[in-house]
Amino acid sequence: MLFFGIQKNIIDAKNEQFTFSKLKRMKKYKEFIFLLCFLAFSINDVFCQINPDRQWPAYRGKFSSGVLDNANLPESFDISKMINVRWKTEIPGLGLSSPVIWDNKVFITSAISQADRDGFRTGIYGDIAPVKDSSVHEWKVFCIDKNSGKMIWEKTSYKGIPKMKRHPKSTHANTSVATDGKYVVAFFGSEGLFCYDMKGNLVWKKNFGLLKSVFFMVKTAEWEFASSPVIYNGVLIIQCDVLENSFVAAYDVKTGIELWKTQRDEYPGWCTPNIYTNAGKTYVALNGYKNRGGYDFETGKEVWKMSGGGDIQIPTPIVGNNLIYFNSAHGRSSPIIAVKTNAVGDINLKEPETSNDYIKWSLQRGGSYMHTLLLYKNHLYNVNWNGALICLDPLTGKEIYNAKLGKTKSFIASPVASDGKIYIVDEEGTVYIVQDGNEFKLLAEIPLNDICMTAPAITDGMIIFRTQKYLLAVGKK
Repeated sequence: MLFFGIQKNIIDAKNEQFTFSKLKRMKKYKEFIFLLCFLAFSINDVFCQINPDRQWPAYRGKFSSGVLDNANLPESFDISKMINVRWKTEIPGLGLSSPVIWDNKVFITSAISQADRDGFRTGIYGDIAPVKDSSVHEWKVFCIDKNSGKMIWEKTSYKGIPKMKRHPKSTHANTSVATDGKYVVAFFGSEGLFCYDMKGNLVWKKNFGLLKSVFFMVKTAEWEFASSPVIYNGVLIIQCDVLENSFVAAYDVKTGIELWKTQRDEYPGWCTPNIYTNAGKTYVALNGYKNRGGYDFETGKEVWKMSGGGDIQIPTPIVGNNLIYFNSAHGRSSPIIAVKTNAVGDINLKEPETSNDYIKWSLQRGGSYMHTLLLYKNHLYNVNWNGALICLDPLTGKEIYNAKLGKTKSFIASPVASDGKIYIVDEEGTVYIVQDGNEFKLLAEIPLNDICMTAPAITDGMIIFRTQKYLLAVGKK
């Protein structure tokens, strides 16, 4: 019995040792599996990270440049036959906001009314009277799946009678949203400023009262607000050039807390602000007539200023080559001006100057009334209301060529570019594809079969057009 007792104890000890060893191995195995899973998720996260440089986060893309290369867009498409058309989604109401894209989401705005059915009045004309409509509208923000065209969410930001009337070529939803991938901000002028998260939850909102977007010479000529917001490094910038109390302001995009607000002596305008840098500091560039200038991004302090140009200012400044390019056209002047990013103080030109210490070059005539310039590679493109396409040397302002698009058509939408091609749309919805280069070469004319007055948006494999009734996603099938 003693023998068997000793043997049992030995066996139990061995089993305990075996079990302990097994548990150690199992623990190491679990740790190994956990490590593998952690690495897998980490690698997946790295590869799935969204590249901010491949997004179209605001009006006309990043820094309003209008450019996204390596997009691999189709050479041609046919809307009627749905050839190289990925989807076509109807958008209710009226809006002139351009599509904004982040990852797989497309954002667009609209103002919807059962009574305002006049639509857009196309063509070149001088009628300044607003549309007579006092019906109830709903101001909407739409989020659409980029790959399918299906609605992800829609939110009503405001409902009521518009506080300002609109121009026949305008709407009550003119401004494009801005996004940084965390927040989406829509600015509806007198109806307010609204910040949503990417799921459509309202984070905060602001009301600035009545913003009088009118022709300064005829106060009854109400044309509605049109300056789009900009988000940069967690800061929201808005430009409000209106009949009374014009200002530029910065807000924490996460909380809506005002960081600074600077008053401006300026006529009503419809320009969108932009961002530029110099010597490690960041600045805000604003187009204008009485007060075109640069502002310190952190404090709102005015850094430089100049005046002159078109007295109904609309185009957005663009940045490149250590220069800020401005243009405008209305009244006696239609300049194009290249301002150096190190500009300080009063940089106004004296007669008959076309340049000075802070203005690299300028042209007295040739600027556009509606269109934002397009800086693409070694060319600066300017489209005019009548379809004149002017190509300039961006470093000197020297004209490379001057061509005409269409015959008697009018143009409002600003141009965009990708992979050596310039995309320009007339009001009737014809897309002109022009080869980038020192000579004018028209590659294609393609109808959208609907009125189009907004700049398209470009994303990988797709260019998205907003017409009067639809969003159209063109891409290879």
